[in-house]
Amino acid sequence: MRNTEGHTRTIVSPLELRSRRGRTVYWALLTTVVVVFTLVFVFPLYWMVTGAMKTGEEIAQMPPTFFPESPDFSVFADAWELFDIGTLLKNTLFYAVGAWLFALAVDVSAAYALSKLRPMFGNVILAGMLVTLMIPPIVVMIPAYITVTDVPLFGWHLLNSPWAIWFPVAANGFNIFLLKRFFDSIPNELLEAAEIDGVPPWRVLWSIILPISRPILGVVSIFTVVLVFKDFVWPLLVLPDSEKMTLSVGLSQTAGAVPQNQIMAGLVIASVPMIVVFFLFQRSIMAGLTAGSLKG
Repeated sequence: MRNTEGHTRTIVSPLELRSRRGRTVYWALLTTVVVVFTLVFVFPLYWMVTGAMKTGEEIAQMPPTFFPESPDFSVFADAWELFDIGTLLKNTLFYAVGAWLFALAVDVSAAYALSKLRPMFGNVILAGMLVTLMIPPIVVMIPAYITVTDVPLFGWHLLNSPWAIWFPVAANGFNIFLLKRFFDSIPNELLEAAEIDGVPPWRVLWSIILPISRPILGVVSIFTVVLVFKDFVWPLLVLPDSEKMTLSVGLSQTAGAVPQNQIMAGLVIASVPMIVVFFLFQRSIMAGLTAGSLKG
């Protein structure tokens, strides 16, 4: 909030922050907030990892222990063999890579057309895509399931095939919106210069737009891969064959017949790929989300 003289008003004035008491209160509050929010987000992960290294009796103990009395790291190897995580992880990676390729092909093309080609009723089409974000996924799950069991016009039966995962993920209104916002920030002069040289639109997209758009393409890629990895209900419906299950579905199918510490060990292993992806590409995520927010 600004006053009439253009100065920013804050809860604590700059004069108070320059005093020793003001700095002490400020840093104490800031540290408290950061620590509390960090614990809220990190504690479930810590509880899962430590729970995997406890015995079943120790997990059921009341009150619970925050540290395992005798950590057992062999439970992770046992969970890998018991759940056949290697096969489940291979299936999930296959679905994720295919979904990523289809999502980039469809979402980039749609965003480029809406941003730079300016089709008739483009704003109406974009509004229709954004409206789909307001609909809970569970509402459209039954129509989507009926569609993949018997694709209209073609009559394809896509159950137990990767196409049942790839097709629904390909068109994502949120990804299209992110990409369009970024494409809008690219100066039209670049495209006009290419058009004067006789460069076709598809070549403009491939040689000019995509190289500039690496940050947002990285964000869309990560969102798509994470979506496939974390999804549970849809793969459970369309991939009933045990040899084609995803990681999340495969773990749940065996969870009722194994000890709880092995279930947690399997969940820890399943979480590792996405945690590694986040730490490797966190800068790309932040850069991509802020890119395109300003013109120029």
